[in-house]
Amino acid sequence: MHIVLADMEGVFTPEIWINVAEKTGISELRLTTRDISDYDVLMTRRLEILRTHGLKLDDITRVIATMEPLPGATEFLDRLRRLGPVIIVSDTFEQFAGPLIHRLGRPTLFCHTLEVAPDGTVTGYQLRLDDGKRRTVDALQGLNYRVIAVGDSYNDIRMLQAAEAGILFKPPENVRAEFPDLPATNDYEALYTEIRRAVAGS
Repeated sequence: MHIVLADMEGVFTPEIWINVAEKTGISELRLTTRDISDYDVLMTRRLEILRTHGLKLDDITRVIATMEPLPGATEFLDRLRRLGPVIIVSDTFEQFAGPLIHRLGRPTLFCHTLEVAPDGTVTGYQLRLDDGKRRTVDALQGLNYRVIAVGDSYNDIRMLQAAEAGILFKPPENVRAEFPDLPATNDYEALYTEIRRAVAGS
């Protein structure tokens, strides 16, 4: 039996931090896991930027409330779920994901949690698990699932490599060049074809 694990941002939704950067004019917040592979380094830098500019959780969630899934994402996810179970495994946070997950039809989501002070200041974050994406693959394989994984950035690579089938979706050129062994797709139809091929091999 197969199961699909997929990243959220860059696969089904726009990048949240890039949208926050555009709305606030704070260009440093445009950095994502496509640019910095070490997630702790990236998040520590983001938290410092929020403190420096006095941004609080409400400032971020107001931006997220205006965001929509990527064009065609909801329809693609509906189509994908007809093939079998799908879990979104993301390095976003529970406090961020709610509106976007609702617009995607409320798929199952594994993600992290922010630490927030009473005044709304984001003080830190709690990982669901260290190396959680890869460990999710391991856990599901232990339940006798054949895992098909989809992602777009450095933080997805260990998940993609651990899965029986790992597929990049619209990766930046630096990621595509560093991992040429992973098939790369640029639209939902091509991604669906790759997933169907992997399902047929299960």
